Amino acid sequence: MKAKKKPDNDSFFQKVYQVARLIPYGRVTTYGAIAKYLGTAGSSRMVGWAMNGANRLEDTVPAHRVINRKGLLTGKHHFGTPDLMQQLLENEGIEVEDDKVMDFKRLFWDPSEELI
Repeated sequence: MKAKKKPDNDSFFQKVYQVARLIPYGRVTTYGAIAKYLGTAGSSRMVGWAMNGANRLEDTVPAHRVINRKGLLTGKHHFGTPDLMQQLLENEGIEVEDDKVMDFKRLFWDPSEELI
């Protein structure tokens, strides 16, 4: 009986970081959109885990630009202060109200469409 191969999280995380670094200034994407682009549509939570660890990397990853499918800042508690994620987005001209990106559809960057 063959043992199942364990997924290489480090490699997956590196792919997530590569995609996140391509998100344009002033735009946002979702955990699920990154997962889908990487061919692992059911792994949006793993993308979230990758974003959670992004602050420990030497190379900057704009984790603040990755939000949930409804436009909510669900990862904000992983930033230094409760308002830092929102502040970073607002510094890029993105309006946020009640932890939600306003005009989400217009600002949404889909790597499956943009990275062809």
